[in-house]
Amino acid sequence: MNSARLEAGTTAPDFTLIDQDEREVALSSLRGRRVILYFYPAAMTPGCTTQACDFRDSLSSLQGAGYTVLGISRDTPAKLREFRDNDALTFDLLSDPDHAVHDAYGAWGEKTNYGKTVEGVLRSTFVVDEEGTLTHVLYNVKATGHVARLRATLGLDD
Repeated sequence: MNSARLEAGTTAPDFTLIDQDEREVALSSLRGRRVILYFYPAAMTPGCTTQACDFRDSLSSLQGAGYTVLGISRDTPAKLREFRDNDALTFDLLSDPDHAVHDAYGAWGEKTNYGKTVEGVLRSTFVVDEEGTLTHVLYNVKATGHVARLRATLGLDD
């Protein structure tokens, strides 16, 4: 069963999760900044590595435009630390082991994987404005090319 999908214009569900260094990160503590939340299936898998490295490579321009990037997966903080270190990731990765935040954002549900229907992470990205309102809601994005499309959507093309 798929969790309910969110829509642009609604308030982003607040959460507090643990990052790769086992520090708490609360979405509410980022009010006043724009935030890009992206949900991905698993650290150190090919698609997720591609997507994370694309965010890393675009981070300076995203930060320059006032965005904080946060990646969210079900991985443990230790695995997230390894992912960050292996790929020189320069943004925080958050651990949501029981997928409660995935559920709150509609980023968990049924999907087809190699011809079989399974429950899991729906690769999704959310853009939150300074007031905590969702401005962009992107479900079932592709790992490759997603950051470039997101940058175009946000008007950040070079």
